[in-house]
Amino acid sequence: MHIIYTYKNCDTCRRALRWLAELGIPHEVRPIRETPPALAELTQALAATGSVKSLFNTAGTDYRELGLKDRLPQLPEAEALALLTGNGNLVKRPFLTGRGISLVGFYAEKWEKALL
Repeated sequence: MHIIYTYKNCDTCRRALRWLAELGIPHEVRPIRETPPALAELTQALAATGSVKSLFNTAGTDYRELGLKDRLPQLPEAEALALLTGNGNLVKRPFLTGRGISLVGFYAEKWEKALL
């Protein structure tokens, strides 16, 4: 079963959840703010995306307040991942993981290719 981390007020998360339900793809929903993805899940996503920055919610307030636009390029990978595991607001959402699959952000074509 896949785990999808979402934020209840996120339109993109709601679209992703509708998409999963319409296609009958089993999933468990976890609130991203209260239970951010674990280090192992983020590491798997990093391997899939190839970019630490792609894991960050760059449009979020926390990202801006922490000055990550300027800090992230020089930040060691381990520190960047630690920030993500400690603050679900920093993680790009929705974040889906399971069975060797990691998807960050909702892009129906990418999700279809990975999940169907």
